[in-house]
Amino acid sequence: MQQLSVVILAAGKGKRMVSDLPKVLHRIAGKPLLGHVLATANQLEATARLVVYGHGGEAVKAAFAGDSDVVWVEQAEQLGTGHAVAQALPSIDPTGVVLVLYGDVPLIRAETLRPLVADARQGRLALLTVELGDPTGYGRIVRDGRGRVLRIVEHKEATPDERNLREINTGILAVSAARLKGWVVELDNDNSQGEYYLTDIIALAVRDGVPVEAFTVAEPAEVQGVNDRQQLAELERFYQARQAEALLAGGATLLDPARVDVRGTLVTGKDVVIDVNVVFEGTVRLGDRVRIGPFCVLRDAVIGADVEILSHCWIDSAEVGAGAQIGPYARLRPDTRLAPGVHIGNFVETKKAEIGPGSKVNHLTYIGDAEIGSNVNIGAGTITCNYDGANKHKTVIGDGAFIGSNSSLVAPVRIGKGATVGAGSAVSGEVPEGSLSLTRAPRKDVANWERPSKSGKS
Repeated sequence: MQQLSVVILAAGKGKRMVSDLPKVLHRIAGKPLLGHVLATANQLEATARLVVYGHGGEAVKAAFAGDSDVVWVEQAEQLGTGHAVAQALPSIDPTGVVLVLYGDVPLIRAETLRPLVADARQGRLALLTVELGDPTGYGRIVRDGRGRVLRIVEHKEATPDERNLREINTGILAVSAARLKGWVVELDNDNSQGEYYLTDIIALAVRDGVPVEAFTVAEPAEVQGVNDRQQLAELERFYQARQAEALLAGGATLLDPARVDVRGTLVTGKDVVIDVNVVFEGTVRLGDRVRIGPFCVLRDAVIGADVEILSHCWIDSAEVGAGAQIGPYARLRPDTRLAPGVHIGNFVETKKAEIGPGSKVNHLTYIGDAEIGSNVNIGAGTITCNYDGANKHKTVIGDGAFIGSNSSLVAPVRIGKGATVGAGSAVSGEVPEGSLSLTRAPRKDVANWERPSKSGKS
């Protein structure tokens, strides 16, 4: 099978974005536009992925520094799509096939592109088209009386009759590398833009007797480019609608499908219920019968079966065991692991904490760098004082311990099984099993005490 090289054109400046950020680094679903296209190329099992960059090139390259398989090709002068492809051709296997994509067309799907690649491997030139109600500004597909593609004419060069055509060129095409190299050197810039149009190779293919096969995509948004903020917002909503449809088809209940955002990968079990304005980032897994209240953010989280997450919670890089209850207004920070049946209440923050089965941290509490056993009760206002200004230290609380409200546990500290810490205590060191630790200062009452008053002077 012939090798596939994917050339992604990403050199445009994007003036209409009105931004210092290169256009292809603007995001949809939390991922740069170019990142979506590179991911699609991966799904096609491309042997080579070449990105032709120009404006803001160093920022673009830096954003994908972790992807070592990308071949970066500079287009120092932006002289058109034909010129851009020409810059990449020296780095392409001449015996393979080439697929041309665009860094600002993020939602193109691999399943749409596979037929084009298959046709190119059969010696044809395959291009992707779409029909628009208003094709103004786009190149038109010109066919003969038998429906065969003859050429593509850009809007500015089109005759009035050609401008009435509704089938337009998406710019996406696949063809043998050898044919592409021969045609690109024939391109000229004798047109209103003074640019080398890649689309002119269609007429050259017809001239040389190479079959031209056009595939029409059903959904225009899939091949929509991003040129301004309005189009960026429109594609974001289209993408999210597609995610919502998949979730609904998989058995999840979305109380308002238009108000759930998936910015990564979301896997749901059976009978999951998701309320409005919930955001999922990274990779999130929800077990059966999970219920998520409104205005929550979950990032890189694993949520067990029968968990209830109440409103306004933030869960980041955490694991929540089956039957736990979280929130409202709780924050689980990275490396939090909750066992089954744990309760985390309102205005509780955890970080690098392991909390055992049936334990409760219900109110206004910070638990960090801690290991908490089973059936522990931690009262409101408790703080694990884990940072001494230079290093972090650990708090260990044994099974069945009871921590009274407004306590400070000064790490490193160990609370034994069944021990009790009285409310308002500041504890360091070790509290033995089954004992009571109480560090409150003795109460003092001052009789007939008068509160200070103002002197009356201005």
